[in-house]
Amino acid sequence: GVAVPQPIADSCNEPCVRQCPDSTVVIYPPPVVVTFPGPILSTFPQQSVVGSAGAPEVGTGFSAVRAPG
Repeated sequence: GVAVPQPIADSCNEPCVRQCPDSTVVIYPPPVVVTFPGPILSTFPQQSVVGSAGAPEVGTGFSAVRAPG
């Protein structure tokens, strides 16, 4: 008799806990990636000198963010 309520409680808790972290993880990446390119893109056209030196820097930044993410 005791074994019957145990599986029911576990099954209910599993989906609830999984949904919470999934929603938060998906929300964090999009805003962070969108904010970085915004200011960076505007800097390239304004400063032509930094554009050449900044090109490689931005490339490494995006790759580094995707690797750990």
